Amino acid sequence: MNKTRQESKYLNLHISSISWLFTWPAGNDKKILLSALTVLLISGLNFGDSIAQQTVTGTVTDAGDETTIPGVNVIVEGSAEATGSTIGATTNLDGEYSINVPTELNTLVFTFVGYERQVVEIDGRTQIDVAMQRDVSFLEDLVVVGYGTERQEDATGSVLSLSERDFNRGVISSPEQLLQGRIAGVQITSASGEPGAGVNIRIRGTSSVRGGNQPLFVVDGVPLSGNDVTPGSEGIGAGSQSPRNPLSFLNPDDIENISVLKDASAAAIYGARGSNGVVLITTKQTTGLEPRLTVSSSASMSNIRNKIDLLSADEYVQAGSSAGADPDVIDFGSTTDWQDQIFRTAMSQDYNISYGSGSETGSYRLSLGYADQQGIIENSALERLTARINASQSWLDDLLSLDLNITTSRIHDSYAPVGNTAGFEGDLVGAALQANPTRPVFESEGIYMQSSDFRNPAGMLAYIDDNSETNRLLANVGGTVNFTDWLAYRATLGYENSESVRRMGASPNLDFADIRDRGGRATIDNWYVNSQLMEHTLNLQQLLGGGEIDVLGGFSYQRFENRSDWLQAEFFVTDEIPIVDNVGGVNNDDNKAFTASSQRTVDEIQSFFGRVNYNYDDRYLLTSNFRVDGSTKFGRNNKYGYFPSLALAWRLSNEEFFSGLSSTVNELKIRGSYGITGNQEFPSNVSLAVFRTNNDGSLTQSNNPNPDIQWEETVQWGVGTDFELFDGRLGGTIEYFNKQTQNLIFRQDFAQPAAVDFQWVNLDGTVLNRGWEFALNTSIVNTSRLFWRVDYNMSFLHNEVKDLDTFVNTGQIHGQGLSGAYAQRIAEGQPLFAFYMREFEGFDENGLGIYANNEELDFVGDPIPDFTLGFTNSFAFGRFDANVFMEGAFGFQVYNNTANAIFLKGNLRNGRNVTREIADSPESPNNFGEASTRFLEDGDYLRLANVNIGYNVDMAGLGLGTSVRNVRIGLTGQNLFLITNYSGFDPEVDTDKSIDGIPSLGIDYTAFPRARTVTFNIRLEI
Repeated sequence: MNKTRQESKYLNLHISSISWLFTWPAGNDKKILLSALTVLLISGLNFGDSIAQQTVTGTVTDAGDETTIPGVNVIVEGSAEATGSTIGATTNLDGEYSINVPTELNTLVFTFVGYERQVVEIDGRTQIDVAMQRDVSFLEDLVVVGYGTERQEDATGSVLSLSERDFNRGVISSPEQLLQGRIAGVQITSASGEPGAGVNIRIRGTSSVRGGNQPLFVVDGVPLSGNDVTPGSEGIGAGSQSPRNPLSFLNPDDIENISVLKDASAAAIYGARGSNGVVLITTKQTTGLEPRLTVSSSASMSNIRNKIDLLSADEYVQAGSSAGADPDVIDFGSTTDWQDQIFRTAMSQDYNISYGSGSETGSYRLSLGYADQQGIIENSALERLTARINASQSWLDDLLSLDLNITTSRIHDSYAPVGNTAGFEGDLVGAALQANPTRPVFESEGIYMQSSDFRNPAGMLAYIDDNSETNRLLANVGGTVNFTDWLAYRATLGYENSESVRRMGASPNLDFADIRDRGGRATIDNWYVNSQLMEHTLNLQQLLGGGEIDVLGGFSYQRFENRSDWLQAEFFVTDEIPIVDNVGGVNNDDNKAFTASSQRTVDEIQSFFGRVNYNYDDRYLLTSNFRVDGSTKFGRNNKYGYFPSLALAWRLSNEEFFSGLSSTVNELKIRGSYGITGNQEFPSNVSLAVFRTNNDGSLTQSNNPNPDIQWEETVQWGVGTDFELFDGRLGGTIEYFNKQTQNLIFRQDFAQPAAVDFQWVNLDGTVLNRGWEFALNTSIVNTSRLFWRVDYNMSFLHNEVKDLDTFVNTGQIHGQGLSGAYAQRIAEGQPLFAFYMREFEGFDENGLGIYANNEELDFVGDPIPDFTLGFTNSFAFGRFDANVFMEGAFGFQVYNNTANAIFLKGNLRNGRNVTREIADSPESPNNFGEASTRFLEDGDYLRLANVNIGYNVDMAGLGLGTSVRNVRIGLTGQNLFLITNYSGFDPEVDTDKSIDGIPSLGIDYTAFPRARTVTFNIRLEI
């Protein structure tokens, strides 16, 4: 048995052991076993040699600057034929390799992307050092674009790609967090700090009034449906909750590359689904021929970055008395920090293992991942188990090839009762912020203190049980036939399926009026999301007229199905059994205990598309796309949409007249683009009559059908320049874009009573987004001993609604006496979601609020940042490396609905707590807190978002030889400090405060705070 086969035997044994570990029951035992994974994997790696062989070692360097090159593949030529398997090795971080060569073989082959292939004869030597020559034709990185790849230097549109080395690190629950702040013109805002919380991604601004504003995500060539896959919740008196992030099923450790198509010329190949940009996610494949096993493990600790500065028990009694409260009524004699009752130090763990190997005709990679992320609020968590298979194989000298990508995941979400729309009594966070600090947690042993005017946060945590389980599968298989070296056909089948159930129970012991009086409540909500994809493409690449032409033509069909079943039970006869597990144990004498509903929608989209790339003499570049989309969402009169684009680029640095500057300017390209994309992200059946079922069995038509509704379209043009100076020491991009969205799709509600409730229409207005983007990177120091690189990006954005002959209110504001209040209006001449409210001018001599212009409402700001930035410093010194990343946003406002609802002096008189600032203010306890600029704050912030420090262990110094290729130990900090004047937990917040489905932006209402996190991690490559 040769060494490679013997390694495979041991690796198979280890993988079997790991598979067994993942079937072990959840809990501490499982985590202990996973923690021991590293020991299990390292054991048994001292493989013996059973055939005559010699060991060859050496170092591989760059022939130009003499720096060492890690990751070079070293293969024994002819080993597959002689031994039945390929013998190979890979250089470590110091460019060193060691390989066992059978004595009858005499040739080593060195290969690495960007360098020329090098063949070396051994001739009895045991030390062979190699200097590799750069291959100019491969110097530029490849970027993934729709249905293919291209060199970055050949890109005519606005495309940016991030690889694993550029990603944010630490506790990452979904792929968007990997690139947050890293790309100019891409703003990523988490709805809150909850594990797996929804994320708003805006590429070059917000465009749609009512339709979806999220970009299209494409994973290994499969466009995702984009639908929520976990149920939200209408709550139990603590406010509704939004669904969790649908992308959290992807394991960040499996992601190799993320490309963002920002402009229409790049995104138009996806037509109707590319109006908000496209994010292409490519997962890891095995490179090289040598088997490779990678194991990583991390442990994290998170806590709240800052608590709200509330009154202590003693301060509260004194302030309450000054506000007119009776001390004997509001003083319960205890001292309780209610924020400490709900916040915790959260511990999280993450484990990943992957194994891959390859040959000259194929490769495969298997991976398993387990993550257990606790939230900093009690009862909140996300537990994820993932498995992935990526494989490819070719036959008949690459005439035919197949590739397969499968990922599956199981996610367990645990929810704390933190909602978006709670009344003045508050959800968990709101209740904790306003709870009287003199109240005790318990009345007696095990009995929580509760009353009609006091929601005990600890009791809420004890009496509400809320969890969901989501199983997700994403798979695609593709086959390619290379008829010639210039003509290829590809067929792709994709499948996406998600099944999720959320079970929520509120015990009758919970002293919420509607829960206590109705004997508790339990809901079971099932969601099923499914899509199927079929695509065919034909690709031609040829020399033409002194240049290269690349022509792509294709057909795509995708079907989407969504189903849900919902059941609610009340009037339970016992609370001894967990409510959600006992939905049959109810008193249904009046036929009121059960409520149920279900729904199903099916949508289809078929498309024809084509693209032409032409590169003439590496100087003049052209890209043209055209896509025709037909969707069942539209009526018979406008079933199809047509989406063209054109982009041109001129590489001045390759012109003869530019040769005199070539020593300084290595690359200079100017480019321009124009294109149209569409949007169909709105509910199904808007062109058809939709009926609802009434309790008496009758049907009522709910909408007025519109067969003439048109595609929402985004017309975008832009210009830019890409440059590289001083032999790559300085490079960057400058871009201007102008993006206008028209035929705005909107649901027009009719005043009741009316024959129908609403109709979907196209508004005449336009949403304009225009701005500048800058990206710079510079290599300040680049030697074999020290490396220092700086990357900086910034973007400026102007958003405006134009030619709109109506207005729409949104941004619902909650709090006592604020029924029907709103904070935002979409109107002509204003940014989307502009804040619209009274202007607060202070208090009069009686402590009552003063408002300008006779309390008339006016436009006073907006939640869309005018300026965003990201700033990265990367260092390497010997075996140490570090990465420090800061990001910020400026020129926007946040409405603090939390303060509007809770922090009023009148609450002191009513037995509720407030901040020290409110207690010391001149406000009267009789003042009513109207929605106004009093609670509108500047959201500007600068955040130290991510710091990572790592050390690559000298394995030879530890006596492990070449059994372990590399061990990296790292320490990561996230959200370490924040510079802001915002008085809430965090200005990066977006609570869903929509009205009638019209989205809001930039409103904070008792949101789940973002955590400060420190992570220790270790990664082994074997």
